[in-house]
Amino acid sequence: MATDTLKSTSGGPAGLRRVLLDNGALTALIVLVVALSALSGDFLTTDNLLNIGVQAAVTAILAFGVTFVIVSAGIDLSVGSVAALSATVLAWSATSEGVPVPLAVLLAVATGIGCGLVNGFLISYGKLPPFIATLAMLSVARGLSLVISQGSPIAFPESVSHLGDTLGGWLPVPVLVMVVMGLLTAFVLGRTYIGRSLYAIGGNEEAARLSGLRVKKQKLAIYALSGLFAAAAGIVLASRLSSAQPQAAQGYELDAIAAVVIGGASLAGGTGKASGTLIGALILAVLRNGLNLLSVSAFWQQVVIGVVIALAVLLDTVRRRAGATPVTAGGGGNKRRQALTYVLAAVVAAAVVGATSLLHGGSSAAKPEKIGLSLSTLNNPFFVQIREGAQERAEQLGVDLTVTDAQNDASQQANQLQNFTSEGVGSIIVNPVDSDAAGPSVRAAAEADIPVVGVDRGVNKADTAALVASDNVEGGRLGARALAEKLGGKGTIVILQGQAGTSASRERGAGFAAGLKEFPGIRVVAEQPADFDRTKGLDVMTNLLQAHPDIDGVFAENDEMALGAIKALGARAGKSVQVVGFDGTPDGLKAVEAGTLYASVAQQPKELGRIAVDNALRAADGERTAELVKVPVKVVTKENVAGFGG
Repeated sequence: MATDTLKSTSGGPAGLRRVLLDNGALTALIVLVVALSALSGDFLTTDNLLNIGVQAAVTAILAFGVTFVIVSAGIDLSVGSVAALSATVLAWSATSEGVPVPLAVLLAVATGIGCGLVNGFLISYGKLPPFIATLAMLSVARGLSLVISQGSPIAFPESVSHLGDTLGGWLPVPVLVMVVMGLLTAFVLGRTYIGRSLYAIGGNEEAARLSGLRVKKQKLAIYALSGLFAAAAGIVLASRLSSAQPQAAQGYELDAIAAVVIGGASLAGGTGKASGTLIGALILAVLRNGLNLLSVSAFWQQVVIGVVIALAVLLDTVRRRAGATPVTAGGGGNKRRQALTYVLAAVVAAAVVGATSLLHGGSSAAKPEKIGLSLSTLNNPFFVQIREGAQERAEQLGVDLTVTDAQNDASQQANQLQNFTSEGVGSIIVNPVDSDAAGPSVRAAAEADIPVVGVDRGVNKADTAALVASDNVEGGRLGARALAEKLGGKGTIVILQGQAGTSASRERGAGFAAGLKEFPGIRVVAEQPADFDRTKGLDVMTNLLQAHPDIDGVFAENDEMALGAIKALGARAGKSVQVVGFDGTPDGLKAVEAGTLYASVAQQPKELGRIAVDNALRAADGERTAELVKVPVKVVTKENVAGFGG
């Protein structure tokens, strides 16, 4: 039976070697730390190591809960959504409903446990496969989070937000919570009846049942524990961001499962321990932190992380198989096992050093200024153009610009901003995933005397040197006027909304609604989110056409959704149905030129990137900058598209 107790070994070097041989994930973590320390002088500093601890905390807490499930040969895909729902319940009950904060915390914890109990009931008594039951809960919990919050972030109670602070000015509270939850996990797994039951059920569920274990009730407890840890992770995450995000922790369930497996647990059940899970979470955090510091492309980061995760698990798998080799009298089997382990460790080291050195570019020449740019996503042409404009301007001025992709995850963006701060860049440009959630990280940068410039979206509850932006509200009004005038002031339309909770979607929607008040003959028959995504725009528009086949117009809060709508409309686009988009992306402007898209409210994203770099440099040099720098928006139609340049 696996426990977290390390057996003592005699002889210093021999003991250390034995520990490394028995813990392949620990070996991989040490190799990563050594490699990244050699490649970046900013990596092995106290501040950065604490950053890594904070960045690992949420994943580790989620993974501790998932450890219980995986040891019992189950799976829980719902932990990320349950974390978001628990935090949303806390924020909503404490702020909107006036519930005392201690009771709101208990409600949040009860929410997590309740979701876990539902999972356990469906699996134990409903006979649903764990994959299906928890996949259903993933959707239900995320949907409830959006329903409760109405798609918008909710400010977190100040007393609970202290969980995102530090003790004594140096020890981050999230790290402390992570350690406490890890010790609790180790205690439950190694010292309690339910822990022993977990290993028995995971090893052979039928044998466990025949031996007298109440397997169904044990599974209820197992999934309830997973829900409890998910609630704790959600509260810690929301505390870091000072707000509950309905879209928070998306994909975190995969990171949690990866951390458990990297730490040595088997998806077949029966093995796993808290210390291994912690090491797995640290490996993921170290990789992301180190690749940020090395200025590795946001796209290549995902490739490198995937490869190193695979190598880390391979190292541990080979070590385990080698451990099964019979040891001969001369110790040949043991020597072969040691040699194989060290060879795999060398392969991991070579892969990390080679890949990061190659992607880092190998240039050590100092540049006059270093700027960090954190974009909300690079999975959207608009933000790709902001990056291109910023990179063009940085190259012209000889500036070292590091670009990161937050992948629409406010927590990941907070980590990236922390990394920029610990690296000591001259200035930071941020395009927030959420304006409230970016506040704490921007304040931390200001405390380190690093000026921050917002681009496209502002930062709330924090001072920035400048905001370079278009007016989304005014753009929404212009879009409403353009569509209404094209329809002659009357008709029925549908609205494709952006990602729930983002400031861009809220502001564009508010501006469009205000603009429509001037045209009482225009009636909105449906509003549905399509998450700023072209494929979702196609699917949502296809569905809406079933209920509203005779619409006259469509307003999409970005060009990507507008292009999806055009595809769904087919030959009707630009003829019987007029479509207006937003952003002025290259594909959007081509559609305007072709006549399928009537108009796009163009923001000139490249110009946003260029001006943001200019202002970041001025701020880094101590020069005064304007608090708000407006880049004009304009409605682009077929008549003026030829003369428009981004």
